[in-house]
Amino acid sequence: MNKSDSERIMGIMSHFGYEPSSEDEADFLIINTCSIRKLSEDKAYSKIGNWGKRKKDGEDIKIGICGCVAQQEKENIFKKYPYVDLIFGTHNIYELPGLLNKEGRVCAIRDKAVSEKDFEIIRNKNINAWLPIMEGCNNFCTYCVVPYTRGRERSRTIENIIKEAKQIIKEGFREITLLGQNVDSYGKDLEGKPTFAHLLRELDKLEGNFRIRFTTSYPTDITDDVIETVKKGSKICECFHIPMQSGNDRILKMMNRRYDVQKYTEIVKKIQNEIENVTVTSDFIAGFPSETEEEFQDTIKQIKLLGLDYSNTAAYSPRPNTPAGKMVDKFVADDIKKRRLIELNETIKEASFNSNKKYVGKTLEVLVEKEKFEDNKRLLEGRLRNNKVVHFESTKHNVGDFVLVKLNKASIWCLFGEEV
Repeated sequence: MNKSDSERIMGIMSHFGYEPSSEDEADFLIINTCSIRKLSEDKAYSKIGNWGKRKKDGEDIKIGICGCVAQQEKENIFKKYPYVDLIFGTHNIYELPGLLNKEGRVCAIRDKAVSEKDFEIIRNKNINAWLPIMEGCNNFCTYCVVPYTRGRERSRTIENIIKEAKQIIKEGFREITLLGQNVDSYGKDLEGKPTFAHLLRELDKLEGNFRIRFTTSYPTDITDDVIETVKKGSKICECFHIPMQSGNDRILKMMNRRYDVQKYTEIVKKIQNEIENVTVTSDFIAGFPSETEEEFQDTIKQIKLLGLDYSNTAAYSPRPNTPAGKMVDKFVADDIKKRRLIELNETIKEASFNSNKKYVGKTLEVLVEKEKFEDNKRLLEGRLRNNKVVHFESTKHNVGDFVLVKLNKASIWCLFGEEV
């Protein structure tokens, strides 16, 4: 979502005479921040600190900060970093033209988003294009800052999404990733309540040789209609990212997740049984407040039982304004969190390797994303429809090509094969 926001910001800036530049040569430096974890926040402040030194040393530069940290901290950033010129929140992107023309230091933070405007989007020139379909979240998981920094769920109209998708295809992108904090909730706030499955079917009808991906899904919002649509869609990739966060029911309840282990298992198994070559990936948190060793081991057990293909992991990081962040007396010690995260990562490695081994011997379509040369060989890297990374040797195919590849070797993170 941040990458997509940055592309919109770049487009607006270019409309008013700015051009993309390197960090060393830029006149205006803007950092788009994430506050999902404290480490992300710390990295952003470190970057601003470095830019501030340059400004103190006499460089004629402007410094801006936007995104979730800006939305959260507001004018407090001016107190900590007096050399910052512009602060704007997640809801203020389309107000940027007016903010650029204001004199002096400017802080613009809205509680609600303004209507989107039709500015050019400067996308990074690669294979995939990000396409936001909605923003915000209504779930209020106790560890998560998103409802406070991105607001409540807001869906874009199907007309605007289709229009942007057509432009993406026209620009030559081979893959569109639909974005939302919870894509399966799409349309609930729109007139007529169009569903996410309906949107997928409309995008699948568009002409062109391209793929459609989507992230992220909330477990209990994945309907049978969505599963059937992915199964039947010609362009829709067979990949579901479904954060579980914990494999223990008590911890899930403390997280305010609207499912238990049994319900999550039913959803995953239904997807795995219905769709051929599908991957199901997840997210897990190690060391949520009050998590016992036995409850953590429940998570390890569930990863193995579910046959998950890959998962993102993180040690619990307390976030401002969240209920879990106030459970100070229940925090798990850092050394225990670190040990649990290591074990969690080792379990994920094993699960990923076991998943990849299942594909050895199959011949599947790869979309080429990168090329490199090793030992006088030209190697291509791409992804299967289910998002697994594949490496193979080729002299005749290029980035952007769809290639049939026979898979003959598996590693922890990727597969190796030969073109057919």
